[in-house]
Amino acid sequence: MSFYDYSVPSRNGEVSMSEFKGKVVLVVNTATGCGFTPHYKDLEEMYEKYHDQGLEIVDVPCNQFAGQTPGTDEEIHEFCTLRYNTQFPQMKKSDVNGENALPLFTYLKSQKGFEGFGKGPVALMMSTMLKKMDKDYASKPDIKWNFTKFVVDRNGEVVARFEPTAKMEDVANCVASLI
Repeated sequence: MSFYDYSVPSRNGEVSMSEFKGKVVLVVNTATGCGFTPHYKDLEEMYEKYHDQGLEIVDVPCNQFAGQTPGTDEEIHEFCTLRYNTQFPQMKKSDVNGENALPLFTYLKSQKGFEGFGKGPVALMMSTMLKKMDKDYASKPDIKWNFTKFVVDRNGEVVARFEPTAKMEDVANCVASLI
């Protein structure tokens, strides 16, 4: 199967990834009450800058990481639009790991596994926290936390995975290189 064979539940039905053929797609699991929630600001800036040139963002709220996405789909959407003026489509709150994970995320993880959090104090904090929960966390492709981002090129190839500790500038540069 390819990226375009998957769909995700939206707040109003289903969104097929085939709708995004020929576009650059950024798929991200999000949260409204996380230290990384301000990434919404950068995501919206990227969307505004590149949407007319072919960027789509697939925002999948997820409550699997310390319960940092409470509320209904409508409450989450209202928070994002009022606080960050998000205009990109927001999907239905869903799991990205485990037996109930969206098949799209299972596919994305199979294409780009976890390669580490990088360097710096936040990366060290994330590693320390996750080691306490699972000493073998680094060997698994699972999503580690909110705001993990996958970049898919115009041909449907998963070309990059960015952990939440990655600089948003690096994510934007990757997207820009594909536009």
